Amino acid sequence: MKNFSEIKGSLLSVRGIHTAAVSCGIKKDKKDLAVIYSEVEGNAAGVFTTNAFRAAPVLISEAHLQNSRAQAIVVNSGNANACTGTVGFENARETAKITADALHLPINKVIVASTGMIGIQLPMDRIREGVAKAARDLRRSVPDESAEAIMTTDTFPKSVTVKINLPEHEVFLSGIAKGAGMIKPNMATMLCFLCTDAVISPRLLKKALLWATDQSFHVISIDGDMSTNDMVILLANGLAQNTPITEENDAFSLFQEALNFVTLQLALMIVRDGEGATKCIEILVRGARNKGEAKQIAHTIAESPLVKTAFHGERCLWGRILAAIGYSGISIIPDRVNLFYGPVQIVSKGAGTGQESAALEILKQKEIKIMVDLNLGGGEARVFTCDFSKDYVTINMGYS
Repeated sequence: MKNFSEIKGSLLSVRGIHTAAVSCGIKKDKKDLAVIYSEVEGNAAGVFTTNAFRAAPVLISEAHLQNSRAQAIVVNSGNANACTGTVGFENARETAKITADALHLPINKVIVASTGMIGIQLPMDRIREGVAKAARDLRRSVPDESAEAIMTTDTFPKSVTVKINLPEHEVFLSGIAKGAGMIKPNMATMLCFLCTDAVISPRLLKKALLWATDQSFHVISIDGDMSTNDMVILLANGLAQNTPITEENDAFSLFQEALNFVTLQLALMIVRDGEGATKCIEILVRGARNKGEAKQIAHTIAESPLVKTAFHGERCLWGRILAAIGYSGISIIPDRVNLFYGPVQIVSKGAGTGQESAALEILKQKEIKIMVDLNLGGGEARVFTCDFSKDYVTINMGYS
C-alpha cells in the first residue's frame, strides 16, 4: 500500500502557498506570467540545464539558490530571455528585484524563470506591469492558473498533487511543469516548479530532487534538442510542522517515493504532449554491461527520427531499432540481441522472428512498450519518448 495518494488539487493545496497568473501582453490574449509565493521562507533546491548557452534567468536563479533558501518564483512564457547578452542578464535580475520589492523580500529569495522565443529582449514595461498585478492578485482561494501561464507549445497544463501520510502529519506536495518540444535530458527541455509544506533539511531536499529528476525528467526525450532555459525548482516551506526530516529514515523514504511519483507523472505528461505526438513509447534496455551503457542505447533509440516516424506510421520496422543500437557508440554482440514489442518477440539473437504481423495491434496503441535485451550483463535503463508526426514538422518550421 502506498503511503501517499494523488489528489485533485494544485499548488494551492500546499500550506502557505499563494499563486497568481496574469496576461501582461507577451503572448496575445493568454496568461503569460505567474508568481508562486510562500508565506514563509523555505529550504529550496534546483536542477538546471547543462546547455552552454544557459539563459539569463538560469544563471540568476542558480546564484540565488547558493544558500538553499527561497520564498517566491516568478516565471514568464513567450520569451526565453536567452542569448540576450548583458541586457538580458540585467533584465532577469530586474525581474527578480521587482518581484522581491512587490513581495517585500530580499532579491536572493526570488527564483526567476523564462520560456519561449530565444534571442529577443524581454519587454520590461510589460514585465513590470505583470509582476505588479500578479503580486496584487496573489490568492489561495481561487483556481490556480500558474500551470497555464507557463505553457508555450503545450496543448494542456501539467499539474500533479499528492498527500503524503507521514506518521504524525499529513504533508502535501504539488508540482507544475511545461514542455512539449525541444526535450532532452540534463535537463529535459522544460520548466518544473514543485512546492511542499514538509519540514526537510536542505541537504536531503537536494538529494531527493536529484534522485527524482534522474528517474523522471532525465529519462524522457522528445526530439534530442536541449533547451537553454530548463530548470526544476523544489521549495519546502515547513508549514506542515512534521518532525524534521534530517536523516535518511522512513519519513525520508516516504517523501522520496511521493516526489518520484510526482516528477515521473509530470515527465510522462510532457512526453504525451510532445509536439504533434500521438503515442507515448517506453523503451527498456536490459542486459547491458552497466546502467550507463543501457541508458545511452535507450536514448539513441528514442532520439532516432527513423524509429520515431516508424512508430507514427504504425510500421514494425524493427531494423531501424537495431541500426540505432549499432551506432549508439556502445559495443554490443549482435547475435545476442533480443527485441520485444510488448509481449511479442520480434528479434531473437540478432535476427527477425517473422512476427511483424503480431506486433501491428501493439503499434496501434497510444502507449507502447519496447524491450531490448543485450544479454551482456545486469545493467538496465528506461527512457520514454514519443512518435514524430507531420505536425511536429509544421509546428517547428517556425513560430513567433
